[in-house]
Amino acid sequence: MTSTITRQPVDTRELRNALGTFATGVAVITTLAADGSPVGVTANSFASVSLDPPMILWMPGRHLRSMGHFKSADRFAVNVLAKDQAGLSRRFATPGEDKFEGLSVTDGLGGIPLIKNALATFEASTATLHEAGDHYIILGNVERYEYRIGEPLVFHGGSYCDVIAS
Repeated sequence: MTSTITRQPVDTRELRNALGTFATGVAVITTLAADGSPVGVTANSFASVSLDPPMILWMPGRHLRSMGHFKSADRFAVNVLAKDQAGLSRRFATPGEDKFEGLSVTDGLGGIPLIKNALATFEASTATLHEAGDHYIILGNVERYEYRIGEPLVFHGGSYCDVIAS
């Protein structure tokens, strides 16, 4: 007996709405372009992969204007944003402007820009890059991290929201 699975067309807008029911933190991923200029983008697709060895991942869309820089970079940093940093999230989500102009950053390993006052920073060397549908999965080996106590910036249902502690 042979069975056939027919793939039904997916309404991507509705799928996006359904996925938006899952609350996430917000981060700015940074690296350096080949010419040494800083590159950054807002992402909410960041996750811990392994504690031993320490590994993280993030999943940028293939359409990302700065994707070429991240594909060729041998390292990147994840800057986890705090509740009061929604403006930074919007800044790095907006194409075309100089995202680092006037921004307080420090140089991380390899000169990668780290956003001052981020809730946490993870500096990683790029381990692998995988194609996954309309996104990439970029795995990194954590080489250094730092964090502070504070409230995270949270994204849910297409907007920023507060975490209510019980």
